[in-house]
Amino acid sequence: MRGPVVRAVRRLPNPRLTRLGGGLFCGAAMVTLGCLDRLLLGASMTVYGGLFLLVSTLTAVWVRRGDPVTPPVVVPIAFAAGLLPLAESGDGLAGRLAGLVTALATQAGWLYGGTLVAGAIATGRKIRLMKRRGSLRGSLRGSLRGSFRGSFRGTLGRSLGGGPVRLRPSLQPGTGPDRPHGPDSPDSPASDPQRRLARDAV
Repeated sequence: MRGPVVRAVRRLPNPRLTRLGGGLFCGAAMVTLGCLDRLLLGASMTVYGGLFLLVSTLTAVWVRRGDPVTPPVVVPIAFAAGLLPLAESGDGLAGRLAGLVTALATQAGWLYGGTLVAGAIATGRKIRLMKRRGSLRGSLRGSLRGSFRGSFRGTLGRSLGGGPVRLRPSLQPGTGPDRPHGPDSPDSPASDPQRRLARDAV
């Protein structure tokens, strides 16, 4: 019997994001969460780091199986984008960049943790996909080999044991223009010894 946790997980949405969709989802989610963290909690880096782990996990799970490299690439970019409203910055562009670099240096643990989670999930999904493809290829090859062997054996059996080979009437022994005719012919009544003796007596 399945537990309530499994049923709750199965009820969650399960989209399939492309590379662009995964990048947009992760970046938009982290920027939105960064702004809400700034407004509601006064730029709490701990809350932001925990939400980043959640978004990294969802991105790695929701990206299509054919794009396993996308989550480890887009996750760090989204983390940096979400730090813009949280980082303490000075005046001008240089001050904002300095504040962003300082925030990245102080919150490197969350950054590495989220990237590691996304990379591990993407790698596991890729390994499962490769194993599934290998098993499908093996089963397909086995079925093709079995069908080929069966058809080959059936053809060979019909050609060798399907019945005697019949020659055309013109090629059968004792037929054709070389067949003897007359009283000495094997098929004539005179070929019988008793009938030949009776003919000589007369």
